[in-house]
Amino acid sequence: MPRPHQPDEADFKSILPEDIDWKPFPAFPPGARLAILVGHPSEPGPYVVRVKVSGGAKLMPHKHPEDQIYTVISGVFYIGLGEKFEADKLNAYPPGSVVVLPGNAPHFHWAKSGEYVTQVTAIGPLGLEYLDPQDDPRRHSR
Repeated sequence: MPRPHQPDEADFKSILPEDIDWKPFPAFPPGARLAILVGHPSEPGPYVVRVKVSGGAKLMPHKHPEDQIYTVISGVFYIGLGEKFEADKLNAYPPGSVVVLPGNAPHFHWAKSGEYVTQVTAIGPLGLEYLDPQDDPRRHSR
């Protein structure tokens, strides 16, 4: 008996870099973009997204309820664990690196050395909660 297909995975397809549709994401600061590649992140089920963060941009301490696997596509991905943004807690991951981030682990990012792109694989729904509500761009976009 064949297994049922996952969302967006019933038919062969490919996504070329030039076809990626980068969009603002309400929970991201202005220097960050999100592209949905496979699945529906707002729903239960597997998804694959890419995140592009422009040089200098910071994502302040936040957490996701779901486990996430980051693959660094380009640039250097700086991530630190903790409830406060502390530059000395950042670790640098070059292209090709894979970072496993358990759900509910407080963390922060900084595009310290220029733009980076990561690919995130997880089981939705995607959630993003800032530890300090004042850091949440969704509060200021009204």
